[in-house]
Amino acid sequence: MAIAVGFLTILVIGLILYIVFILQQLRSINRQLGKRLNEQTRQPISLELVSKELNTLAIQINKCLKAEETLRLKGIHEERSFKEMITNISHDLRTPLTAIKGYHQMLTQSELTSDQQKKLQIAQKHANELGYLIERFFEYSCLVHAEPKLERKRINLTNLITECLAASVPALEDNKLAVEFEEAPPTYILGDQEMITRIIQNLIRNAIQHSTGTLHVSLSTTAEQVVLSFQNRVNPATSIDVKRLFDRFYTGDQARGSSTGLGLSIVKLLAAQMGGSTDASLQDGCLEIRVHLPLYRDDH
Repeated sequence: MAIAVGFLTILVIGLILYIVFILQQLRSINRQLGKRLNEQTRQPISLELVSKELNTLAIQINKCLKAEETLRLKGIHEERSFKEMITNISHDLRTPLTAIKGYHQMLTQSELTSDQQKKLQIAQKHANELGYLIERFFEYSCLVHAEPKLERKRINLTNLITECLAASVPALEDNKLAVEFEEAPPTYILGDQEMITRIIQNLIRNAIQHSTGTLHVSLSTTAEQVVLSFQNRVNPATSIDVKRLFDRFYTGDQARGSSTGLGLSIVKLLAAQMGGSTDASLQDGCLEIRVHLPLYRDDH
């Protein structure tokens, strides 16, 4: 009897020690996975060769991690190739377009009939639209390739929005759009003035292309951020997926017109480079685009 009790005691102690060891190995796996995630290392998972099942688990984990790393590197390579393709296309399109505009200019100085002049004006209009599209491609390709060089400073966003809207009055009037900029006290952000200006200009262009009626612009603040809001009604026939609104090349207007689908992608990219973010909502035919930017505080 005593022998049986002693054997059972040894067996229980052995099982406890084995369980403790298994738990230590599981903790080791958890620590190594945490280190890979937090320190972005590529170290494979390693274990002491005791439990066949745990070592099989570690092998499978390492295979999954290797496959994930392969996909990540493939994605990076494809993204780089895509960006280079956009840059090359932008450059290649600029050269013939410059020649086309040059010949248009020469033709305007020739003796043409009124019908020929009218047709030339239409051709010039489409050439200008093509130039605009190419510039958006070129702008986007430059932004995604270049390392951002930010000159962060205190910027009066209220004044900057007013200036950009004032400069866009002719284009807004041509498209029969009214603007309401809610009066707000001077609101200051911490950011790069050129980037902020481009954000506002792209939001205005987007509104000109897709809105109907009145464009409502407003500013609000939170403890850490300034929220710039552009709100307008959209064509009921336009199908918009707000979750994809900031994706490159996405456009809710199936007719597309002169839209590249890059304007809001540029807004998102510039905001992110300054530590901000973007989001949008669509309710009862009213689209609101919001840009969140860092609030300037006196302790900066």
